[in-house]
Amino acid sequence: MHLDDDDPHRVADLSALQAVYGTPAPTSLRKEVNHLHASYRALIEASPFAVLATSGRDGLDASPRGDAVGFVTIEDERTLLLPDRRGNNRIDSLRNVLEDPRVALLFLVPGIGETLRVNGRAHITTAPDLLQRFAVDGKAPRSVLVIKVETVYFQCSRALVRSCLWDAASWPRPGALPSAGDILAALTDGQFGGSAYDQAQPERVKTSLY
Repeated sequence: MHLDDDDPHRVADLSALQAVYGTPAPTSLRKEVNHLHASYRALIEASPFAVLATSGRDGLDASPRGDAVGFVTIEDERTLLLPDRRGNNRIDSLRNVLEDPRVALLFLVPGIGETLRVNGRAHITTAPDLLQRFAVDGKAPRSVLVIKVETVYFQCSRALVRSCLWDAASWPRPGALPSAGDILAALTDGQFGGSAYDQAQPERVKTSLY
C-alpha cells in the first residue's frame, strides 16, 4: 500500500475527485443557506457544545467550546456571539483569528444525530458591555468572538450513527484510557501530572470553570 507521493491511486485534482463521488443530491445543496434560518436557530439554541475551527500562519486548530445550552448567542440572522470562557491561555484559536478571520463551527446536540455547520468570518472584541452580558457568577469572559455568518447547513446523522456517539453501551469503561495525569507524566518524563494531578483535577476544574 502506498501512502505517500508515489501512490498510483492518489486523487490529485477536482475532476478525479468528482469521478469518485459523483454529483451531490439536490437536498445536500438546498439545505445550505447564508443566514440563520429558524430551523437552524433551534439547533444552536439547544446546543451545549461546538467545535471551533480556525486557520493561521502556524497551522490549523479545532478547539472544543462548551457551556450551558444556548451558550452561543444568536444576535441576528447573520451574527453569532461566542464568549471565550476560561481555558489554558494558549489562545491558539484567537491568534489564528487575528491572522485569518475565517472560522467554522460544528454544533452538537446530545441525543440528536444531525449536526449543524456554520462558516463565517470573526473578530475579537473586549467591549465592556458585551463582556458583562456574558458574565456567569459575576465572572465575565476575557473576550467575545463576533462571527458574521456566511453559510449554514446541517449534516445528516450518518457519522453519529456509525460512531454510536450517544450510545452509552459503546463508551470505554472507566479507567480503560490514560488519564490526564498519565498523559502529562508520559509527555514530561514525570515532571508534571501523575496521580496527584488526577486527584486534584475535579476540584481544579470546578473552581476554574469561569
